[in-house]
Amino acid sequence: MPIYEYEARDPASGCTLCKHPFERIQRLSDPPLTRCPQCDKDVIRLISAPAVGASKSSFNDRAKKAGFHQLKKVGKGEYEKTF
Repeated sequence: MPIYEYEARDPASGCTLCKHPFERIQRLSDPPLTRCPQCDKDVIRLISAPAVGASKSSFNDRAKKAGFHQLKKVGKGEYEKTF
């Protein structure tokens, strides 16, 4: 399920939750929030960058645990093991 970010339409009048952007996990079919769940002020949904894929460090850690090796090119036709 996607994570949506919301913020008070007027952050100066919002509560501690909606004064700053807050996240909600919702189904794609769920309607967007229009009111703050804490103070009932108007909120707007923010557009944020998606998090796609796993981080490279996570991939490297999993590969290392599975017994694979990573090679780094050090010269023409020369490689060295990094893990």
